[in-house]
Amino acid sequence: MKIFLCITFMLIGCSIYSQDKTSKKNKKEETRKVVFIIVDGISTDLLYKSNTPFIDTMSKEGAFSEAYVGGTKGKYSETPTISAVGYNSLLTGTWVHKHNVFGNSILKPNYNYPSIFRLFKDSYPEKEIAIYSSWLDNRTKLIGEGLKETGAIKMDYAFDGLELDEVKFPHDKFKKYLKRIDAEVAREAANHIYESGPDLSWIYLEHSDDMGHIFGESPTYFNAVSYEDSLIGLIWDSVKLREQETGEDWLIIVTTDHGRMPGDGKHHGQQSHRERSTWIALSKPIGNKYFENNRVAIVDIFPTICDYLDIKVPEEITLELDGNSLINKIDLSRLEGVCLNNKFLYLQWLAEYKESELGRVYISYTNNYKKGEKDDFILLGEVDIQKGEFTAEIAPPKDTKYVKVVLKTKNQTTNTWVKVIPK
Repeated sequence: MKIFLCITFMLIGCSIYSQDKTSKKNKKEETRKVVFIIVDGISTDLLYKSNTPFIDTMSKEGAFSEAYVGGTKGKYSETPTISAVGYNSLLTGTWVHKHNVFGNSILKPNYNYPSIFRLFKDSYPEKEIAIYSSWLDNRTKLIGEGLKETGAIKMDYAFDGLELDEVKFPHDKFKKYLKRIDAEVAREAANHIYESGPDLSWIYLEHSDDMGHIFGESPTYFNAVSYEDSLIGLIWDSVKLREQETGEDWLIIVTTDHGRMPGDGKHHGQQSHRERSTWIALSKPIGNKYFENNRVAIVDIFPTICDYLDIKVPEEITLELDGNSLINKIDLSRLEGVCLNNKFLYLQWLAEYKESELGRVYISYTNNYKKGEKDDFILLGEVDIQKGEFTAEIAPPKDTKYVKVVLKTKNQTTNTWVKVIPK
């Protein structure tokens, strides 16, 4: 492996330093850009046990938090801890009850919940988006490139589908070919980011998850995690070099899509703590009190990218997002509620700051957004966020299963669905 990595670094080095640096140095810009990296299947405890010098250094220079996937266990938002499901929770900022990707087959995504790429292009059609991935479905099914339902979104640059080339990458039962593919993906991402600097990029690395499935918690798995870490270091170096030469301001977000099952750690998909346990590393020392003091979620990455890149989010989308920004100030988290006797709504939440802040509570008895239509929200009342609770009388129509509740403050909009308990 050491020989292979040396060759990989030599190749990227030769490619990068052979470029014409003069043109880059002459176009200094104060431009923000984001690349997010999903490295597959690494629970928090196994990350801590692995040798990951690049992620560790990035976290020390930037920021790090333990995180989770899987929605709220036992509630309407409970989400399978499966790869494509996790990717789409990041891409849309919503849990499975909204984006409707329940497994890796990606049968019926609800594209009414737009991906971060689609939202970015709506705000900045002239800017560039890119994907570097070991799995073609990330582009064709999750992002939905070229589909009518996604507005025929087109990636400006795509490097993926290598797993379909069995001549160059002959498949073997221990899936060593995916290790080679991840190296190709990382090398291409590092080169292209350095040379072209797309404004929003997604890099996906798969090898670690496959080693977990085959070998479980083992030296082979830990070696795979360390290998993926070295590829992340390769990408990080290219970003830093480009920043130095262009004056651009890049944020790298590194995360994983799910943890591993208890015991041998071979599989995942259920709701154990270990399968839900993930993490988020940021390349810059940014983060609000929510990021510092709470266990954040994969759905928080969507609004974080929006804030960092100043993406304009339409109100109807803001009302549906399940995540909170990790950058800008937020006033509350953990909004939950119950509806008693089909008549009374009770809400509670955690206030993030001690100062008084006014919030407005809205309710909708419809879920038209699921069909691409708007919901009608009614103002229930105002509340001081410091109180941490709110009660109101409501009148849901007969046979209503859930009501949609939104709490708006000066700094954020957050929502929850509340199950209607009949009389």
